[in-house]
Amino acid sequence: MNYVWCIPIVAGISFFLTSRLRNYALSRSLMDIPNARSSHSTPTPRGGGVAIVVAFLFASGLLFYFDEIPLANFLGMTVAATAIAVIGFMDDHGHIAARWRLLGHFTAAVWLLGWMGGFPPIALFGVHVDMGWAGHVLAALYLVWLLNLYNFMDGIDGIASVEAMCACLGACLLYWLAGLNNLIGGPLLLAASVAGFLYWNFPPAKIFMGDAGSGFLGIVLGGLSLQGAWVSAPMLWAWLILLGVFIVDATFTLFRRLFRGEKVHEAHRSHAYQFASRRFSRHLPVTIGVGMINLFWLLPIAVCVTRFGLDGASGVILAYVPLIFLAIKFRAGNEEDSAV
Repeated sequence: MNYVWCIPIVAGISFFLTSRLRNYALSRSLMDIPNARSSHSTPTPRGGGVAIVVAFLFASGLLFYFDEIPLANFLGMTVAATAIAVIGFMDDHGHIAARWRLLGHFTAAVWLLGWMGGFPPIALFGVHVDMGWAGHVLAALYLVWLLNLYNFMDGIDGIASVEAMCACLGACLLYWLAGLNNLIGGPLLLAASVAGFLYWNFPPAKIFMGDAGSGFLGIVLGGLSLQGAWVSAPMLWAWLILLGVFIVDATFTLFRRLFRGEKVHEAHRSHAYQFASRRFSRHLPVTIGVGMINLFWLLPIAVCVTRFGLDGASGVILAYVPLIFLAIKFRAGNEEDSAV
């Protein structure tokens, strides 16, 4: 673990660059202006997620230099994630039609999977299943959905940063308990990259992440989960559990909007976390609540899956059922003029 000394450096790069990006956005009036579909009420600089991108790409270079990650994973992850960040950056500063964004997303996902070896065999109710080409298609859909849902869920102060840090540090703990120390570097340095940004994004946020940062986080987290699954099959289930808050809220909301015939690519504020932030009239309780769910509910279940023999699929079901009830309680996917 030659990279441990790099953790404060990576966090410092993210912290300093976020402050520079904030000053730049203020000087150029690159502001997120509140509207009817916003979850905030004050004009706020945007685009701070670029700091996460730069810090983690620097960290990935260090991991490769210290032989902590193989060349295939390095090229697959960094090229795909950079492409997603560039697409998000362009969309932040203009507009890219949804079909072209989606094409770019699938291209990046296929690139990552091609270098990483595709979708690994999974452990399903005690049976190891190799899905072949169907698994590769499923993996591409998984990566594209994860990067898009991360964008959808980045709607209130600090929530996307807290989710990423909880998932990454939780994965580090799981890898350490399982003796997979060679896998710790990626999530640990991603958490450090996010930590520097979170100082500026914690409620009340002084700068927003933007699509460049949220999409980048989504595909990197997806790539890390597949990387872990290639080494230990239960780790895929563990990552799905650790990311459960975002996966359940975004997916539940998507399907409810689809059933109503809404255009799901259009902006809205009907996720459970958005209804919750309006109910509490603040972002902080919701963001802290997400962290508490991750720490005290999802992480222990993930530990049971990876260390105590709990079946992975059963663990996901156990983890998600209360999250689904929370999504229903906070009206995820309801029409936005519904009572809160």
